[in-house]
Amino acid sequence: MNVIIIEDEKPSARRLQRMLQSLNLNAEVMLHSVEESIEWFENNTHPDLIFLDIQLSDGLSFEIFEAIDIKSAVIFTTAYDEYALQAFKLNSIDYLLKPIDEDDLEIAVKKYKTLTPQKQAVTLDFNDIKKLLVNPIDREYKKRFSVKVGQHLKLINIDDIECFYSENKGTYLYTSEGRNYLLDNTLDDLKEELEPQTFFRINRKFYININAIKDMVSYTNSRLQIKLNTYHEQDVIVARERVKDFKLWLE
Repeated sequence: MNVIIIEDEKPSARRLQRMLQSLNLNAEVMLHSVEESIEWFENNTHPDLIFLDIQLSDGLSFEIFEAIDIKSAVIFTTAYDEYALQAFKLNSIDYLLKPIDEDDLEIAVKKYKTLTPQKQAVTLDFNDIKKLLVNPIDREYKKRFSVKVGQHLKLINIDDIECFYSENKGTYLYTSEGRNYLLDNTLDDLKEELEPQTFFRINRKFYININAIKDMVSYTNSRLQIKLNTYHEQDVIVARERVKDFKLWLE
């Protein structure tokens, strides 16, 4: 399989390249700008699969597809939140939110490999998608969650939730009153339901509410430890690969 990476941040491109190598995929070509990509596509055989970042150093990567008729399959690798990417689900192979998770990458690659050759070659309406990115889809996120308390249902307002976490194969919400409640959702389900400016997934086990952060402390291996207002049951650690995006989220 012929694979290329289009990514303006060279450390991110190299990290993705290493992750693909662990899946027995060799991405020898890494492109870093719109101009460089157009020139490359004009002079080379197009690949089977492109891992494509959206925001490049000299513009949006959609400009590549406006200049070149590309039939390669596309997996998006982007820092854009999922609410602006609903259209991609219908047209592209998959999209991966940065920082890319190894399991999510493996699932995306497997998804590509299971598609027929006709479906692997996708045609995207990049003009429509660009409009979505400039004017993201208006979405209604969860305002409250219903939880079971014995035989009763209790409503928890989203503003009263400090964090969501997984433990022993269960997913829980934790409130500012110091109570935790078991949910039917998984953490992966929550990314479709939580307002991304308020909640951030700091690692595989935690979503935290920006309004519940009490303190942030440097931690081992370039990580951050988060102190929440009332939650003290487990260490709340920002994974090293998510620290950069976490700091951007705080701004």
